[in-house]
Amino acid sequence: MKLIIAIIQPYKLEQVKEELYKADVNLITVNEVLGHGRQKGVAEVYRGSKETGNLLRKVRLEIAVNDNFVEPTIKAIVKGAKSGETGDGKIFVLDLKDCIRIRTGETGQVAIG
Repeated sequence: MKLIIAIIQPYKLEQVKEELYKADVNLITVNEVLGHGRQKGVAEVYRGSKETGNLLRKVRLEIAVNDNFVEPTIKAIVKGAKSGETGDGKIFVLDLKDCIRIRTGETGQVAIG
């Protein structure tokens, strides 16, 4: 099992979600976050307003998947998020020790679905 964390541009969220659904990945958590990478100080337009400075608006996706869904999930995120410009984001893949479904008490791969 893996936990995939992706930091993407906010305007790419809908495209990434569409690609994830096509890859049969339906369980995602989405957070609006602030941060910067190499593009620090570069102005961006978000919801019609220009943003500059150290922290830029980004979207963080957290997706827990079984091992056979790791590659399709990564490919879907890249396909939906890639613009070719600086600031497209990053994907982190972490080992997931366990998962517990609260409602049923199921654990491991069965709990992820």
